[in-house]
Amino acid sequence: MNDILPPESARWEWLESKVRALMERYAYRNIRTPIVEPTSLFVRGLGEVTDIVEKEMYSFEDRLNGEQLTLRPEATAGVVRAVAEHSMLYDGGKRLYYMGSMFRHERPQRGRYRQFHQIGAEALGFPGAELDAELILLANALWKELGLQNVRLELNSLGQPDERKAHRAALIGYLEHHTDALDEEARRRLHSNPLRILDTKNPAMQSIVEAAPRLIDFLGEASLSHFNAVKAILDANGVSWRVNPRLVRGMDYYNLTVFEFVTDQLGSQGTICGGGRYDYLVEQIGGKAAPAVGWALGVERVLELLKEQGGAIPPVCPDVYAVIPDMTTLPIAITTLERLRGHGVRVQMHGAPVSGEGMGSMKSQFKKADASGARYALVFGSDELARGVVLCKSLRDGSGMQTEHRLDSVSEWASALQFSR
Repeated sequence: MNDILPPESARWEWLESKVRALMERYAYRNIRTPIVEPTSLFVRGLGEVTDIVEKEMYSFEDRLNGEQLTLRPEATAGVVRAVAEHSMLYDGGKRLYYMGSMFRHERPQRGRYRQFHQIGAEALGFPGAELDAELILLANALWKELGLQNVRLELNSLGQPDERKAHRAALIGYLEHHTDALDEEARRRLHSNPLRILDTKNPAMQSIVEAAPRLIDFLGEASLSHFNAVKAILDANGVSWRVNPRLVRGMDYYNLTVFEFVTDQLGSQGTICGGGRYDYLVEQIGGKAAPAVGWALGVERVLELLKEQGGAIPPVCPDVYAVIPDMTTLPIAITTLERLRGHGVRVQMHGAPVSGEGMGSMKSQFKKADASGARYALVFGSDELARGVVLCKSLRDGSGMQTEHRLDSVSEWASALQFSR
């Protein structure tokens, strides 16, 4: 688990602001759920034999009442719990999004820590393929907003439970004939969760996995029609995709469409966003049966990919830096700065380096002003203030041009100090 400090935190705020603006355009509304939930929620929702539940959850007993609790390893189960608990679907489907910390006890790796952060979008109460496609289009639009390149979309369909049951039987039969080639993890999963074996990263098992029965070959007409409708909408919007028949995702709650956005620039941890449809989770968690689909992206991975690709994130800088040569001018200087802030100007005031020893030399203050990235320095000199003005010096265009502004007409010149935003 790690701290996120300035100026790195500004990159996070920039990403979050892009997401908020995009979610608003797609009519998704923010939901915030607890970081701690009952352990049973994740056992029911994610599946007892998933890696997350078996090995990665931070679970503990509440010493005050003995309740079994868990730091959320993902947010979908909590969102679904909240939707069911508050009967949010009584008047129709809901489009929701979230941002927040998740927790998994796994080996820290590039772009993934034991406390990590996800942004996700969920559409609940909508059964149609158009919502699967809308969510994929939403994620694709985000990559464009961020300037990300070389991110590819992989699709698959997991069909419905009866189709997966038939495939599961065929898959177990096939794998039982190749048990000598399976690693220990695959043998352990053979009868409990064989579908996850298809997602193995073990190079020695790839030939076995490639020849295994494909779930897509067991899909009925309705499932194939749903999948084809998703692909048709993506095609109509110029979104490239590739069917990956081995794509299964890590949780048990998925059905029909599953998808991942993948990059080759982050090593083995190439998935930056993944999701799919989960039509049975609402009822499984205790709500009234309702269809749902969603995705989550890893914030650390997206920011790492932006850095890898040299994506330019605008720095957060003040519009003006206040240079205060004399402590006696502080009252009028601060009053003026507050008025500027009231008009939307971003202001940084110089602070005294040592208590009781003045504000520091003009040279050191201008050095700080330049380092702040501000476009202008406002100099509150005693001579200027005696004439009712403040000196404004340009710091960024190389001209060093100086102008004077009247203190009694801040509203008339405040907008001229602001960067284009």
